[in-house]
Amino acid sequence: MRISNVRTIMIELPGKDWIIRPEIKSFGCVLVFVDTDEGITGETFLWTFGKKRLAVLSKMVESLKDDVLNEDPYNTERIWQKLWFELRFFGVEGISIYGISAIDRACWDIIGKAEGKPLYKLLGGYRDEVPVYGSGLWLQLSIDELRERAKTFVKKGYRAIKMRIGKPRIEEDIERIKAVREVIGQDISLMVDANQRLTIEHAIKLGRKLEKFNITWFEEPLPAYDLEGSARVAAALDIPIANGENIFTRYGFRRMLEIRAADILMPDLIRVGGITEFRKVANLAEAYNLPITPHLFPEESMHLVGSNPICIYVEDINWFSELYVEKINIKNGSIILPNRPGFGFTFNQNIIERFSIQNI
Repeated sequence: MRISNVRTIMIELPGKDWIIRPEIKSFGCVLVFVDTDEGITGETFLWTFGKKRLAVLSKMVESLKDDVLNEDPYNTERIWQKLWFELRFFGVEGISIYGISAIDRACWDIIGKAEGKPLYKLLGGYRDEVPVYGSGLWLQLSIDELRERAKTFVKKGYRAIKMRIGKPRIEEDIERIKAVREVIGQDISLMVDANQRLTIEHAIKLGRKLEKFNITWFEEPLPAYDLEGSARVAAALDIPIANGENIFTRYGFRRMLEIRAADILMPDLIRVGGITEFRKVANLAEAYNLPITPHLFPEESMHLVGSNPICIYVEDINWFSELYVEKINIKNGSIILPNRPGFGFTFNQNIIERFSIQNI
């Protein structure tokens, strides 16, 4: 089997009520299709807020077409290394890695489809259902709105929930966390995410006050580039620090591990460099005895969590769920992994026709 084509389609999905800045009105998505001469196509996507830089993502992927034509999609390591060396001129972080990730993930989807097996079984097959947490208690919501959404998650069967924090005053964050904990009780896991908003001093003071609320992890308290600062926060607190969604490739995570900048690693499939590179990060984490929880992309990330015992959660967030025909099956706080081949999710042609854009 050989790769015969690489195609992209740009679409713009309407924004939702969680959008954090008024100028962000939509999601821009680049749907990526890698075709083969045996009629099997791998599907994945890249995304950005809005559509201003959507064409850049699309062109990066399309620029790699000639580099992968006639390659065997089973040769994921060969393809990854070939693209890595091809793109080093543009840097080993940023949009170069976005392009590699898209091709790599599509190749893994092809492999699963060719074998007629769900990807998690080909990657190791550790379990058939994976723990999931609901992500959607946004910072702009009022306390009453937080309570109602938390109740909704629990009613849907989630056993873990993540909320955003980062208000100017520590007391305000504490009040909001207390309100959610009172609604969900002590048996539901609660994660908090500061989205890089805090200083070292603020994060440590807040973190110490969080300890009484039985917080599962404290995510991205500091700007992603301040790994040394994150290490200081992690050393000062008993609550585990989760970090890594903005870190690129195994080399970025090696640095995090060396200085203990996190207690839980959170690779993002786009920024880490796809499934091939994610697995290398997982091996590094296992050597340091640290757990992993992937960032976003539940339809794909579930296979990584299902195939590796150190992966502890899938983040379920409905930003892109309408892209797919199939829906995620959640039962008793876990995702039931599909038996469909590859990722087990296919793009919805009605959504493509409705939201595709030609020129930006």
